[in-house]
Amino acid sequence: EKLVKTVEKGDCFGELALLYNCPRAASVESRGACELLKLDSETFTNIVSEAARKKRERYDAFLQKVDLLKGVDSYERSQIADALASESHTSGAVIVKQ
Repeated sequence: EKLVKTVEKGDCFGELALLYNCPRAASVESRGACELLKLDSETFTNIVSEAARKKRERYDAFLQKVDLLKGVDSYERSQIADALASESHTSGAVIVKQ
């Protein structure tokens, strides 16, 4: 067997199996007493789906107020909403430079 990762307090493992609905690629063994939280795939899927729905609704509400997008139908607007990514910048940061 090959050691792939040593997990420390606060770390997580198994997230790729949850994301891609596939078996875990490695076994996990405890070297001592530990406490952990388990999240089943159904609950994970519901949490991710709900978060994505809320994000889409929030971004869609914003996009509906953009005059340039008034002629865009709801499907196209939802596609734009899914592609948006929020960014934070410090005061005075250059956002776009010609």
